[in-house]
Amino acid sequence: MSGVDAHALCGAHHLRELKAIEEIEKEPWATEMSAVLHSANQLRCAAQDQGETELPELVRQGIVTRYMAILAKGLAFHERRPPLAKSPGTRGRKARRPGHNLLLRLRDYRDDVLRFIADFAVPFTNNQAEQDLRMMKLRMKISGTFRTLEGARVFADIRSVISTARKHRFNILEILTLSPPQIIARL
Repeated sequence: MSGVDAHALCGAHHLRELKAIEEIEKEPWATEMSAVLHSANQLRCAAQDQGETELPELVRQGIVTRYMAILAKGLAFHERRPPLAKSPGTRGRKARRPGHNLLLRLRDYRDDVLRFIADFAVPFTNNQAEQDLRMMKLRMKISGTFRTLEGARVFADIRSVISTARKHRFNILEILTLSPPQIIARL
């Protein structure tokens, strides 16, 4: 499956959740899972730096094996814990602890979580996409909204040019001084 067509879950989000579960909930499996994801990303980066397009099958299998072992350990940890108290009169499924919910998500979406080790076209984190949107959200938060749709479009166009120039390591000020046809030709 190509990275363009593939769905993946953001590794940075998982690492943040794992850190919170490790620090707040004191669940030992979270430290191990965080180490596996960090290690897998480092292996992938090293392979990419060497010009590789994928990790060797044995390396991928080793990562998946450790990942699944930690999931089993974490799920067993939650099986031993007493259930959360349910408020009287509430309906629906039993409430779960945050760590348990994360474990179930990591288990159920394993392929999406680990897609970055099987397909180098898929990044470990989608932080760049979030950063590209953050300025728009910040602008909307500070000023409340855009006064016109045209103003929003112009702002989005400028942010898009800046983001693309940054990704290609162009001088942003130099790019912004060019005419639109020159910008298109350059980027």
